[in-house]
Amino acid sequence: MIDPAVTDTQRLRDADLPAFFRPQDAEAAGIPYGHLRRMEEAGLVEREGWGLYRRTDADFSRHHSLAAVCARVPSAIVSLITALSVHEIGTQIPFGAWIAIPHGDRTPTVEGFRLNVTRFSGASLRYGVVETEFEGVPARITTPARTVVDCFRFRNKVGLNVALEALDDALLWKKVTRDEVGRVAEACRAQSLLEPLLYPRFL
Repeated sequence: MIDPAVTDTQRLRDADLPAFFRPQDAEAAGIPYGHLRRMEEAGLVEREGWGLYRRTDADFSRHHSLAAVCARVPSAIVSLITALSVHEIGTQIPFGAWIAIPHGDRTPTVEGFRLNVTRFSGASLRYGVVETEFEGVPARITTPARTVVDCFRFRNKVGLNVALEALDDALLWKKVTRDEVGRVAEACRAQSLLEPLLYPRFL
């Protein structure tokens, strides 16, 4: 039951919602939709698009837009160029958010954000995918080794030069080891793409 003596500011603080959240997240935290609309009118939260809200007291980080995308698309796995940027591998600057979703899922859209979507299935949905968060929003992201391998698997999307740079930079700055990349390549059936680069044979 909602306590009328508790202010909306206090109620929002007690709910401990992340920077970006959906109405169902607020309801699960004890804030009915009617109170959410009142909080919006009071300037405590802002609507960022259909089905997505942002706390106005939240601190911005360099992953602000990514937090919004992960809040709106909970099934997303941060991958490819965006994952390279998060892991600080290479020099690529992502244009929009690069995410992967399961095969069969509807292609998501997030109002105000560009999405570059790829699809994973089977073992690639789990292997080398770890949990993280952006501005308090739960998220999943490919590990550095998995990200490098995916750049080769999806080289037609990101470019072979990006994949080669990612591998060289990740090895140079010890973000990955050759064996780590090799194991991921094997799990993702990409050995033929990586093995000649990881273990070149000199005649």
